[in-house]
Amino acid sequence: MDILERIIAHKQIETEARKSKVSVKELEASEHFNREVFSLKKSLANSNFGIIAEFKRRSPSKGLINGTAQPADITQGYISAGASAVSVLTDQEFFGGNMDDLKAVRKVLSSPILRKDFTIDEYHLLEAKSIGADAILLIAAALAPQQLKDLAKFAKNLGLEVLMEVHNIQELEECLNDYVDVVGINNRNLKTFEVSIETSIEVGKAIPDHYLKISESGISNCESIFELQKHGFQGFLIGENFMKNADPKAAAKSFFQELNGK
Repeated sequence: MDILERIIAHKQIETEARKSKVSVKELEASEHFNREVFSLKKSLANSNFGIIAEFKRRSPSKGLINGTAQPADITQGYISAGASAVSVLTDQEFFGGNMDDLKAVRKVLSSPILRKDFTIDEYHLLEAKSIGADAILLIAAALAPQQLKDLAKFAKNLGLEVLMEVHNIQELEECLNDYVDVVGINNRNLKTFEVSIETSIEVGKAIPDHYLKISESGISNCESIFELQKHGFQGFLIGENFMKNADPKAAAKSFFQELNGK
């Protein structure tokens, strides 16, 4: 069983437990449920660099990345530095996050928030809406094509935007559908954990032009962003490169100053 299979198996058990504690009616009664979302797609398209800056405490491959940073403080710093949107990990078992992290960010930001988690059930989409997320992640490697399409449609009906993540052309061809707003290409090989932006460049060629495409994982320098922009990428998800620093806000500020040639 690889890491993604372990995560999904745990997520299935975790989801059933959460359903028994919080009903759909309770989720729908949230103050955020009927809020109009901030568009992730528009924010990225209207930006010079389209950076989605991520708040992430740890990961299965890297272990603890930053155990002291506070989500509201860090994400405010990201937006002030120049990020177009933020991503917040809400998986606790493997990434050390939780839904309270996203709720805290929603209180202080009027910018798009991506809920980064392993979405496998409509309940997760209702949760995302209830805690103030604007967009959700659907990972092609974790879902059957029809399941992904059904979840994307359900998300759109809730007013949420959909980021579909793929690792290769096969996943793209099998899972791309009309309910997807943004296509993300993960540069990390799930089996070896090796990272290469060449993955984005190759897979990106197969994405139809009307989809906004972003590159994820392993983006740690401005040169990679400039190179990927030449290939039509309008967004870049950066997490570890900022979070591994003692002061992620300062790291983000320095990165954006370099991007802007200052």
